[in-house]
Amino acid sequence: MTLRRVVVTGLGALTPIGNNVTDFWQALSNGVSGAGPITKFNTEKFKTKFACELKNFNVETFIDRKEARKMDPFTQYAMVSAEEAVKDAGIDLPGSFDPDRVGVIFGSGIGGIKVFEEEVTSYVKGDGTPRFNPFFIPKMIVDIVAGQISMKYGYRGPNFVTVSACASSSNALVDAFNYVRLGMADVIVAGGTEGAITEAGIGGFNACKALSERNDDPATASRPFDKDRDGFVMGEGSVTMILEEYEHAKARGAKIYAEIIGGGMSADAYHLTAPHPEGLGAKNVMINALRDAGIKPEEVDYVNVHGTSTPLGDIAELKAIQHVFGDHAYKINISSTKSMTGHLLGAAGAIEAAACVLAIKNGLVPPTINHFNDDENIDPKLNLTFGKAQARDINIALSNTFGFGGHNCSVIFRKI
Repeated sequence: MTLRRVVVTGLGALTPIGNNVTDFWQALSNGVSGAGPITKFNTEKFKTKFACELKNFNVETFIDRKEARKMDPFTQYAMVSAEEAVKDAGIDLPGSFDPDRVGVIFGSGIGGIKVFEEEVTSYVKGDGTPRFNPFFIPKMIVDIVAGQISMKYGYRGPNFVTVSACASSSNALVDAFNYVRLGMADVIVAGGTEGAITEAGIGGFNACKALSERNDDPATASRPFDKDRDGFVMGEGSVTMILEEYEHAKARGAKIYAEIIGGGMSADAYHLTAPHPEGLGAKNVMINALRDAGIKPEEVDYVNVHGTSTPLGDIAELKAIQHVFGDHAYKINISSTKSMTGHLLGAAGAIEAAACVLAIKNGLVPPTINHFNDDENIDPKLNLTFGKAQARDINIALSNTFGFGGHNCSVIFRKI
């Protein structure tokens, strides 16, 4: 069968460095760190006392107070970014689409951890009587975010949530891409969301030694590829993309940011939390994505890496890139925007895909900030875009995300 072309016609962003797409891109371009002391709970006894929280965010500015109380923060964040994206794409206008042909596919790695934590804590501290909030389960379950978005706008197409740890929203984008190009929908509201900066979230990642503990200098704690990197910095928020069939978008005169041309998936089949030391899964997923897109490695201009700032992960990913791209690895720009946004876990793929799309649109590669000391295990000839954004005509950009459990996903975008 002939596969249909798929384009990005809308963006929405609620991030630690900007509460809308414009502010997000400006901060990303200028190398702004979103990290700071945690304000959501008392961190006195925690090993990590900082994160990339949302700034100046009041949910009641966007969602009616009564409705907001029925949602965990991860759903609230998604509703906000989806609203911006839907308006940006113009699919909130009556008659601009067939609601039966519009779906919602979102990704989240953890889901309603805040409400789960609150309800279980309340029960344990009580007298044993099961006094649970009637919205406890609907607020907690990870799939509810796609349901809430569809109910708000009346979209009756494919509707579900993907869960693959930190690759979740990249998987959501690839699934959305496939549903549209296969003709199963004309438009998909796709993205990712996470709200895991809680006692259990921070404490849990501390227990598996994944988080940076650089409490004396949070703004520089996320240090991808730096010799002294010591773990990732947790972030929160949501990013939404509107993926639409190309002819459908043209027919209604939609603005087009970029085309999505391929997606790949793979598994490390190696370890619960550590990457394959030679980057085997990362290598395979990029090869799969390039094959799906029908392009050669030397056609790629920019790779937005998973680049979490962990000692093992950063090295493994760069090994994989050098294996896949060969000599061309030295000609591409590579950067980790997690150095600014922190790691949004299940929303990482969506926020980094948006960074790729905006990089293509604006001809600018966002930087990897917080580089102080070279790692002797990293090839110095690689262009890791340290310090400042670099102007470049970007025709094709690739985004990598890898999750606990060995889940890998890559998405490829092209200028149109």
